[in-house]
Amino acid sequence: MGTTPENGSFDFDAILKESGVVDVLHQLEAQLVGLRPVKMRIREIAALLVVDRMRQQAGLMADPPSLHMSFTGNPGTGKTTVALRMADILHRLGYVRKGHLVAVTRDDLVGQYIGHTAPKTKEILKRAAGGVLFIDEAYYLYRRENERDYGQEAIEILLQVMENQRDDLVIILAGYKDRMVEFFQSNPGLHSRIAHHIDFPDYTARELLDISRLMADRLHYVLSPQALLAWESYIHRRLQQPRFANARSMRNALDRARLRHANRLFSQGGMITREQLITLEPEDILRSRVFQEAVQSE
Repeated sequence: MGTTPENGSFDFDAILKESGVVDVLHQLEAQLVGLRPVKMRIREIAALLVVDRMRQQAGLMADPPSLHMSFTGNPGTGKTTVALRMADILHRLGYVRKGHLVAVTRDDLVGQYIGHTAPKTKEILKRAAGGVLFIDEAYYLYRRENERDYGQEAIEILLQVMENQRDDLVIILAGYKDRMVEFFQSNPGLHSRIAHHIDFPDYTARELLDISRLMADRLHYVLSPQALLAWESYIHRRLQQPRFANARSMRNALDRARLRHANRLFSQGGMITREQLITLEPEDILRSRVFQEAVQSE
């Protein structure tokens, strides 16, 4: 990240440009709608790391900042996307060698019989070395009701690595906020090694509409004005239903709308214009069971 100038001063803007961190932050801004608190925390962490590198160059040696993190929030709120960008930032600033992300769950770490967990966990850690290990629904590693569960063995191995390999691997634990709070209470050793706790809020209806339009645009689809009104109605109805997964639910709904759109054109036959190929109409959305269930309940 450059050398220390003779007068001991640093060109902050030049260092940021050289590192490419600002580019990553811009990518994060472009990729994710909303999430103001999350983006601010990532920017703050990036600033901490840049200044830490500058301090090292100035001979102000100190213990490196702890980088293990906890991402809490409901499904579809961008946790994995932010983890990817965080891995990129860490790599650009030299805190990890490779900057790749390995995403796993309990099944990837915990074995089914004695002697199986340690090799599985160590293999995952080997794959993640030099980058970021993202453990989704981390609380499933610990099952209080089963004293013979092998998840505790995986936790012990993770604790050792989080302490002894901090310069080669960053671990991000993720999951529902209330479940993660309980998980950390049951595992104070893990909690003490987590420096950054970032909560991901649910998206508002307006943000979900913006996310949907961005998704459609990336797939070269547009919603007609009437379809856009139908989609807004869909969002408000879907928000009232269980198992809602924010952006993930929007992506699934868009996939189903594309399916209905394709079947409508298939049934129509004849000459199809380019505009028809890219335009979703109200019937492609209103035929969703979200609307059908509402009619049945009235």
